[in-house]
Amino acid sequence: MSREILFSLSVSASKAVAEKKTPDGSLIKEKLKSVVSDYEAGIPTDSQVRWVNLSPAKIQRKMETFGEEISYYLTCSMLKELGYRKRRYSKEQSLSEPANRDAQFNKIANLKKAFSEQGLPVLSIDTKQKEMLGNFDRGESYYGKEKRRTFDHDFLSHASGIVVPHGIYDCFDNKGYITLGTSKDTSEFVCDNILYYWQNHLQWIYPDAQSMLVLCDGGGSNSCRHHIIKQDLYNLSKILDMNILVAHYPAYCSKWNPIEHKLFPHLHRAWEGAVFHNIQLVKELALETSTKSGLSVEVRINHKTYETGRKVSHDFKENLDKFIVFDELIPKWNYLFTKN
Repeated sequence: MSREILFSLSVSASKAVAEKKTPDGSLIKEKLKSVVSDYEAGIPTDSQVRWVNLSPAKIQRKMETFGEEISYYLTCSMLKELGYRKRRYSKEQSLSEPANRDAQFNKIANLKKAFSEQGLPVLSIDTKQKEMLGNFDRGESYYGKEKRRTFDHDFLSHASGIVVPHGIYDCFDNKGYITLGTSKDTSEFVCDNILYYWQNHLQWIYPDAQSMLVLCDGGGSNSCRHHIIKQDLYNLSKILDMNILVAHYPAYCSKWNPIEHKLFPHLHRAWEGAVFHNIQLVKELALETSTKSGLSVEVRINHKTYETGRKVSHDFKENLDKFIVFDELIPKWNYLFTKN
């Protein structure tokens, strides 16, 4: 008998044994659907959103009560066929819906268009999370042949310092201006960064500009609720002899701020997997930030010490309308500092 015939008989015999040992797939699937249906939950208003409060291992044990012993792999495979797979929760639901949310987005879109048509700068600003300097694990992966060792605890007392990354993104020139602070994230820190980059870079790009639009979120050092940032921006407008129009993004909408998707993700990739042993290394890595669309960055280190808890002058606080021109429709998110 030829080898081909022997091989064919062997394969046929193996298939026959497998078919004999393997229960009917459709029957197993129906039993699994029955198990899943008893533990299925969902949203009454959306029939497409369903989930099951059982792990594959628990489903295996439930199936044993039906007299079926199936593997973990087969359980996962059948769950996938039924439309179930392991997912992460999507953090998309806002804690509340801010009043005038849509109106503010329309306002910002119109302002950007108006400034673009006049060739005036639109600067998107924000501060990234501060980082400790030292041999600390930053919670990221890297490519390497061996594991690298870092401190087993992230105590600030073991850090050689901190770095506070603040960014300014020029929406029309596609350029980022990054300041690496070594102190606190304050309104004075923010305004100093705008002042430095305007005097050393931006004024040469916009030599005839008499006004700028600053886009920012509504919290942190540039909070729309705090008077200290308004006082510092007022002083900045006098130093620069420019009109500064500020537009805040509504609460829970900071991710729509252009810097959040035009600069910071690419800066994050430049830093990914690195251990921030010192601030000079942080700067060198940040300088590598770029994109195929032409994004480039300037980076500087700001060693100035900033204090929190600064007080607003009594005159400024009591006479805001004398120093600030508030928008008539949405004054808390839109206001102007005039150079005059």
